[in-house]
Amino acid sequence: MGISRFHRSNGRTPAPPNVDVTSIVESPISGHTFDEAHGDLHREMKPRQLRLILGTGSALAHGGPASLLIAYLVMGFVVYIVMVALGEMGAFLPHKKSFSGYASRFIDPAVGFATGWNYFFKYAIAIPNNLTATGILLQFWRPDINISVWIVVFGACIIILNLIHVSIFGEVEFWMSLVKALVIVMCILLCLIIALGGGPNHSRTGFYYWQTPGAFAEYLADGSLGRFLGVWASIVQATFAYMGTELVGVAFGETPDPRKNVPRAVRQTLLRICFFYIAGVLVLGMSVPYTSKALLEATKGKATGGKQGSIPSASPFVVAASSAGITGLGDAVNALLLVFTISAANSDIYLASRSAWALAKDDQAPRVFQRTSARGVPIAAVALASCFIALGFMNVAKSAATVFGYFVSLVTIFGLLNWVSVLASYLAMQRGMVTQKIPRHSMPYRNPLLPWGAYVALFLVLVVMVFNGFAAFMPTFQVDKFVTSYVGIPVFVINVVWWKMFKKTKLVTPKTMDLDSGRRK
Repeated sequence: MGISRFHRSNGRTPAPPNVDVTSIVESPISGHTFDEAHGDLHREMKPRQLRLILGTGSALAHGGPASLLIAYLVMGFVVYIVMVALGEMGAFLPHKKSFSGYASRFIDPAVGFATGWNYFFKYAIAIPNNLTATGILLQFWRPDINISVWIVVFGACIIILNLIHVSIFGEVEFWMSLVKALVIVMCILLCLIIALGGGPNHSRTGFYYWQTPGAFAEYLADGSLGRFLGVWASIVQATFAYMGTELVGVAFGETPDPRKNVPRAVRQTLLRICFFYIAGVLVLGMSVPYTSKALLEATKGKATGGKQGSIPSASPFVVAASSAGITGLGDAVNALLLVFTISAANSDIYLASRSAWALAKDDQAPRVFQRTSARGVPIAAVALASCFIALGFMNVAKSAATVFGYFVSLVTIFGLLNWVSVLASYLAMQRGMVTQKIPRHSMPYRNPLLPWGAYVALFLVLVVMVFNGFAAFMPTFQVDKFVTSYVGIPVFVINVVWWKMFKKTKLVTPKTMDLDSGRRK
């Protein structure tokens, strides 16, 4: 999103209807498509800014403005390191399979297998997650209709869209990306204007809310422990918001002249992280107090302003606008946010199906999933991804806020495992280079924060992964939160063990590691 999007083919005609999916998808697991007819690399839209807009409300209410800023700075560092690690690997040893390919090459083919399936699960679970968010937004107007109804309606729409030609899919995503970019810029500028006294109440808050009620909120406990848990809750939310940002680094493997283009792309991505995330949470903390009644009610999914289900629960930016005396903004922003959620679900079903297709093509999934229609659509793979929409029907038995929280936890743990795989692959490659006496200066692209930054980032990711489900233990143990917070770990381990036993794979050692095939000089 914003930084990573489908874009049209610069005036060229779309690929012919009978083009096979193999000529369209070069790196499905990486989240990019390569159209051989165009020679054009298309980057997929990810709902990262959607997660920023939807998730910062609860993080602000639980942790306060300082916790929110600290969390986004810490996890911003982590995702930047993940991205530049991919940049160094991609510029040095380009690999079509990217994440799973590097894990297979530098660690163990079994880890690569588990990483490939892990990416499928992350995208597949994100489908009902975004459809649930769509239903929550629609309850702003129709609280009498159960969210499951909207999941059926929009689930059918995105399935149909993914069964037609990929060029139409890309065109739809292109226009949606423009709307999404405008929405996030509008939200950030709105909060900045409010903080500077440009709202109808002309109240110039600045950093007043950092003093009253304070910079740190207490969460689940009183005193210092409560403030620490507030920071940690914000870190978990920031982790979810950043999921997918590392996909920008995958394109580095196909970048010509990496010495020049990779550093440029890294700088651009760093600036976008600073603007969309760091600036976004900073101005939000300046324009609305974490004790705001509307914000607290929205966090609990309660009604505000006479309407159920809630714009504020979807967007703390609207809470800031309402607090400043700006009225009539809810309907407009809610409608724009619907573009986010529908587009996100649309992208996720595409990426999940192409991940399944890629796994089947590498004999890591049943062969039926690599079969394509005359239009180049992997129908069986789309059907597999579509099955996960059924998880959204949990909204029938539980509240939408609870179900949405389940999906957030699931996506977060699978995403964290992806980051672990990337960082572990990079550090393994570095050990191989040292053992085989390949100097770093021979690499086309080198980042000054590496390799030491990869050790720090890996440590942080492991800590977040272990304590990601801390809320499941407080105030009493909650089985549902525990399972959704950690189920990805045994799934990953089982996949590694299964593939290792089935294929008799061997651990790659630094001495035997292949650091020559496909190497850029």
